[in-house]
Amino acid sequence: MSDDGDLQPEDERDDATFSMFGEEELGASDDQKSYQVLARKYRPKLFSDLIGQEAMVRTLRNAFELDRIAHAFMLTGVRGVGKTTTARLLARAFNYESSDHEGPSLKLDPPGEHCKAIMESRHPDVLELDAASRTGVADMRELLDGVRYSPVSARYKVYIIDEVHMLSTASFNALLKTLEEPPPHVKFIFATTEIRKVPVTVLSRCQRFDLKRLDTGELAAHLAKIAGREGAKISDEGITLIARAAEGSVRDGLSILDQAIVQGLDGGEISGEAVRDMLGLGDRLRLLDAFEYAVTGKAKEAVNEITDQIQIGADPLVLMKDLLEIAADVATVQAMGDNYTLPGPADWTTRTRQIADSVTPAQAQRNWQILLSGYRDTQSAPESDVALRMVILRLVAAAGLPSPEDAARMIAEGGGKPSNAKGRGGKADPNVVPVGGGGTGKLSKFEDVLDLLEKEREPRLWGEAKAYIRPAVFAEGTISCDLKDGAPIDLLRRLTDFLEISTGLEWDVRKAQTSRETVKEREDRQKAERIEAVKAHPDVKAALEAIPGAEIIEVSREAPLEGELAGDNVVPLRIASSQKG
Repeated sequence: MSDDGDLQPEDERDDATFSMFGEEELGASDDQKSYQVLARKYRPKLFSDLIGQEAMVRTLRNAFELDRIAHAFMLTGVRGVGKTTTARLLARAFNYESSDHEGPSLKLDPPGEHCKAIMESRHPDVLELDAASRTGVADMRELLDGVRYSPVSARYKVYIIDEVHMLSTASFNALLKTLEEPPPHVKFIFATTEIRKVPVTVLSRCQRFDLKRLDTGELAAHLAKIAGREGAKISDEGITLIARAAEGSVRDGLSILDQAIVQGLDGGEISGEAVRDMLGLGDRLRLLDAFEYAVTGKAKEAVNEITDQIQIGADPLVLMKDLLEIAADVATVQAMGDNYTLPGPADWTTRTRQIADSVTPAQAQRNWQILLSGYRDTQSAPESDVALRMVILRLVAAAGLPSPEDAARMIAEGGGKPSNAKGRGGKADPNVVPVGGGGTGKLSKFEDVLDLLEKEREPRLWGEAKAYIRPAVFAEGTISCDLKDGAPIDLLRRLTDFLEISTGLEWDVRKAQTSRETVKEREDRQKAERIEAVKAHPDVKAALEAIPGAEIIEVSREAPLEGELAGDNVVPLRIASSQKG
């Protein structure tokens, strides 16, 4: 870049991403050139083009310089971060040959003898397999049959297997033997978005690289440079919105940028508003207004803002994601202070800091939890706009509760009710009435929760919690539990809402693996054990034999020891018989 910000002439190659911005395809003639989508046109052609992956490139450079190149590589990361592109660059690096260089090299400029064919996926010694479409063991054995043969023209035979986690167990087993003892002329490169589904036996035989998402600022700068190269004028807000929507994926960002560029047919600047309309996003500043209204208990204003956004075409689920981002930004600003700068216009940062100053850290965390739970509800709700409205009202209701810090203090002091609820910044707001009386006292075990549900006349939630929840860890404000098969998908969310409204505390109710019983399972087991204990007594056994079809259906208290069915030790039984009359 020159001092005035213009792109430098093409013969000055001091820009680290020059190759990516070059118009020429590796050796392509003028008559072969045609329009390409930006995601293909600006696909990295050198390792220096891999923005955001400096740690991986540094490790590879050291390995190549020390001649300690692994025989198998595992590339993992979310979609669009460059896994397949990196795999092809590695294949070029293994087989790089030029007039002045012999041997593997990460310096791929100028292009080597095999580079063009490899980048176009047509080199006979570089085989690409999509594991999503060829998962069977027969496909893998067919592929590996060629491993023992030497390369046709290149230095190494390279196998690139994309979405490797899709391979069947038998396919992984077939691959494992070759990975254990690979021929010296073979290299494997695997790519996956689901690293946890790859067997550890395979992972342990690969050099693993985690390709990271790009942060919004880094991706926005990259997209702005490409927009300038394409002659498109996009506002800073528009570029930031595109980068946010891409969620760290360079490919997604370029695809959205491609779509945005055609919005400016008149040659004018493409505004943030145009990008919002294209993506179905809400107005960021108006969403900040809606969020602030909700977390300060102003229901009417918050609902009106959200309704207006939906009426002008914003997607409710996208609005939910944006509200989650705002909640996260508020909490992060509180924690980081001036050390955290939000990507985008300065007024975004100013407004976010104002909201952060108006709530306590625990309130900020509670707002995040409410929105996260609401996001799941919005995904599954029949009417997503209605679900979004209810989430906003849930934020409003939470604003009427004491802050979690105040609730904890009140419980420690004896569970007294506050004179009024806390509003912005923890200050008393006489216009807000606490929901659920501002707290009910201490809950020390899961059975106390069931008692509270019964007391508050929540029969459905009481029955489901008793039948489906297997509590593992219980503490004030925290429940870790497993769910029995058949549990309602929103059970934990509804229980969390009930507890937060009833106690005035923030509750973290989460799933965790446990072998413990539900309360109902425990009661049923204990009942069965009492019945079996009573059946073993000689007198009861004789009574059951004397009445054909009779069975014990209930024991009112613990069975006594053998021989204690007399006097005060008589155990009341209910006996049912299948006989009529």
